[in-house]
Amino acid sequence: MTAHERPFGRALEDFVVGDVYRHWPGKTVTEYDDHLFCMITMNHHPLHTDAWYAENDTPQGRNVVVGNLVYSLVLGMSVPDVSGSCIANLEVESLQHKKPTFHGDTIYAETRVLDVVESKSKPDRGVVTVETKGFNQHGDEVCYFRRKLLVWKRDALPVRRRPYENAWD
Repeated sequence: MTAHERPFGRALEDFVVGDVYRHWPGKTVTEYDDHLFCMITMNHHPLHTDAWYAENDTPQGRNVVVGNLVYSLVLGMSVPDVSGSCIANLEVESLQHKKPTFHGDTIYAETRVLDVVESKSKPDRGVVTVETKGFNQHGDEVCYFRRKLLVWKRDALPVRRRPYENAWD
């Protein structure tokens, strides 16, 4: 028997400049998702929560999904492929909302590795710079951000343990 571990994040040595990770699955954003996120984050702008206002008083003519929800979804989609085993997210260098997202749109994401630098002061880690893009179901880029991650080298990755480690024995 072979036990298969699903990767969750990567070690520094796994990142290659130019590589692209296409994150899966996508997420269809519902009106409920948008309204809940707005209420949790105290963003009560009527563009996101008031259909009459959006239809009558905005250029889009309908509710727009709050941008931070779109960013959060795209960031979350990237975690298993990019930052799931990193030490820390160091910074978001830029964040751009390129086009509006509407209720019922499905968001997909992909990440490109831009730079990989070993630490000069700590030999067990390094910094990876990536850019991540979110797209809707039509292929329109709706979100872009660039960030830096502090990442373990392979030999320093913490061991993943489970309380039921030998349940199949």
